[in-house]
Amino acid sequence: MSRSRPFKLVQIDDVRWEIPKTGGMRVPGLIFANAELLRGVQNDDSADQVYNVAHLPGIVGRSLAMPDVHSGYGFPIGGVAAFDLDEGVISPGGVGYDINCGVRLALTALDRDQVVPHIKGLVDALFAHVPTGLGSRGGIRLNRKEMAAVLTKGAAWAIEQGMGEESDLDRIENHGRITGADPGVISDRAYERGKDQLGTLGSGNHFVEIGFIEEIFDEETARQWGIFPNQVTLMIHTGSRGFGHQVCDDFLARMVKGAAKMGIELPDRQLACARLGTDLADEYLAAMSSAANFAFANRQIMMHLVRTTWEKTMKLSPRELQFRLLYDVCHNIAKFETHEVDGESRKLCVHRKGATRAFPKNHPELAPAYRITGQPVLIPGDMGRASYVLAGDPGSMKETFGSACHGAGREMSRHEALRRTKGRAIERELQDQRQVYPRAAGRKTLREEFPNAYKDVGLVVDVVQRAGLARKIARIRPIGVTKG
Repeated sequence: MSRSRPFKLVQIDDVRWEIPKTGGMRVPGLIFANAELLRGVQNDDSADQVYNVAHLPGIVGRSLAMPDVHSGYGFPIGGVAAFDLDEGVISPGGVGYDINCGVRLALTALDRDQVVPHIKGLVDALFAHVPTGLGSRGGIRLNRKEMAAVLTKGAAWAIEQGMGEESDLDRIENHGRITGADPGVISDRAYERGKDQLGTLGSGNHFVEIGFIEEIFDEETARQWGIFPNQVTLMIHTGSRGFGHQVCDDFLARMVKGAAKMGIELPDRQLACARLGTDLADEYLAAMSSAANFAFANRQIMMHLVRTTWEKTMKLSPRELQFRLLYDVCHNIAKFETHEVDGESRKLCVHRKGATRAFPKNHPELAPAYRITGQPVLIPGDMGRASYVLAGDPGSMKETFGSACHGAGREMSRHEALRRTKGRAIERELQDQRQVYPRAAGRKTLREEFPNAYKDVGLVVDVVQRAGLARKIARIRPIGVTKG
């Protein structure tokens, strides 16, 4: 049953639903969804959050929600909003607690038949050598000076330590480093939480997943990217761990107090923000960039750990495995980008919370390898069904500030997932029904993350393609996964 709201959703077409500009809204809202996905939107708070975000000062275009949208803190998860630099704001709720949570996809030279007989041993080895779980600690211990180098250099720091190749940087969003980081604005508590979490997965929906290319939709782009049928892949989903969470906490506390002083009226306290150009906004952006760089380094280190573990476990040489990065994308981030608004080119602060950049071909920010194809857009599904590789299309620049969805999106809360799976052996179900071998820090995680806790990623990706935001390149079927 749909809830009572101060607005009505107006259908534009099969995949677009508008929240018309009413009351204190500064712009309309726009939700990308088909009829089936819309039912989930009608029954949680995500549409209300799209509506609330549309009230923020300096917002331009529309308050947006991708088809994987679900309710979050302040902004919906799957929300996108862009703000004018003179009148707009920066909001930690529009970035999220796990700053630069993101996905990285690596390709191998192996095919499915070579790996399936070894999948149990391989997943067990990855679980043993890539630390997982809430508060997990890794083998890298850093002092304050070393941490500061990570926070400013990002993925390049890990490469300098021998964990990856210089060429990897061209296959990471923003070359694995957000500029403007300032370790000096980071709290002691954030340093303490992050100092030994590099190279760790964390908990919840984070994962290391082995899969294979089940279907190719765009053969030419797949060929250019080195993707072939039945090819074995590796996907990593994690972010800035406790470090980023503490950065968000620190600045939310300050912005809740500061918004009123700046004369900002908020429809929801969780939308606490600061006006762009103020000291508070600048400090948050410097801290957010630091956390984003921590996350880039974390995923770079994890990929190195996976590569070395894989080679050792299957007794393969680097030449036999040919493990290489396809791309690494951010999910939770705010960036200064140039976009066209009402026929005018403007520099904006674009918030993407649970959304992926999806720049089309010829975009000047893309590395040469992707200017002829569009940026890889990596869309993980649940651990039992499928994930997708897409490429950014021109429609994203026209409607979503160069953005697409970031995953399947939760369909039920973790509490509800636990209730639905009471008495069930999810590990056994995954193996018997879906031919996926899982390892997790505890059975509770597998129950919270069981496949039906998520929307059908195929429906989500179909909406993105029909809306012209990105096009499907390939579908990946999982065969083994480690969870926190």
